[in-house]
Amino acid sequence: MCAVKNAVKLALGVDLGGTKILTAIVNVRGETLSRDYRATPVQEGPDGVVKAIVDSVDVVLRQAGIAITDIEAVGIGAPGISNPGTGTIITSPNLPGWHDVPLRDMVAGKLDIKCFLVNDANAAALGEMSFGAGRGARNFIYVTLSTGIGGGIVVDGRVYSGSTGIAGEIGHMTIDDDGPLCNCGNKGCWEALASGRALEKEARRYIEEGANTTILACAGGELEKVTARVIQVAAEQGDDLAQKLIARTGYYIGVGLANLINIFNPELIIIGGGLSNMGDMLLKPALKEAAGRVYKASWQAVRFARAELGADSGVLGAAVFAFREES
Repeated sequence: MCAVKNAVKLALGVDLGGTKILTAIVNVRGETLSRDYRATPVQEGPDGVVKAIVDSVDVVLRQAGIAITDIEAVGIGAPGISNPGTGTIITSPNLPGWHDVPLRDMVAGKLDIKCFLVNDANAAALGEMSFGAGRGARNFIYVTLSTGIGGGIVVDGRVYSGSTGIAGEIGHMTIDDDGPLCNCGNKGCWEALASGRALEKEARRYIEEGANTTILACAGGELEKVTARVIQVAAEQGDDLAQKLIARTGYYIGVGLANLINIFNPELIIIGGGLSNMGDMLLKPALKEAAGRVYKASWQAVRFARAELGADSGVLGAAVFAFREES
């Protein structure tokens, strides 16, 4: 392959998740030259996942007709607790068995290029700040409502990562000290009460107890197929339990949002993730609850926006992180 001279700087963004790897070549304007999407071979462990990342990088380079030497750096957004300074994933519930994995150096060694590691939610916040709903904002919080709850905190135009890179795990603040057990081992986490997984568990519990609801029918009669999307469909068709469960989830989302507003006094909260696609039936009760729990001045100062980049926020943000760290 012949290298080409690019007038515009390029970076490689990698959005690593428990089920997918999205890789893209991105320029400083946020334009994507090429992309590759593939399943994450989690069962093959870190070595297998690194090989999949390298293979994905090879694909996007070929698609764009450029060489790795035309790339400034690689940014990898990854789930779980990580240390960007050392490039290590400490632990990740979405990558079972991963403990103290030096992912940054493993990928850099295979590609022979400088690589950087960032938490996936922080990467999404960077993406929205640079090219999406967060443009122009200096102090905001990105909240992703999905299977779990994640977030990225931006202070004075920079992602706040804390003393060891772990800050921003907003899904694991305690909302109810006697609440349900969370996957992290704590009780009553925001994620354990207000995530898509929490909504599904609560719906299945009611169904098993014999509740009068059409949710199971909307799932084809299979309890394991009761998903947040199925509950949304049932609610839209007028199912009383589905509507109440979504409103309950919205209530807990509002409690968590109130905590964030009281602590950080942000100018903006960006809400993304698949669960947020429920729209007003989820977010209206959430904002109502939040409004009643915060200082009036803080509420008047904050605005809310839906994430604009969708599934691309993480990969674009990972590329932005590479640009920033390399400069």
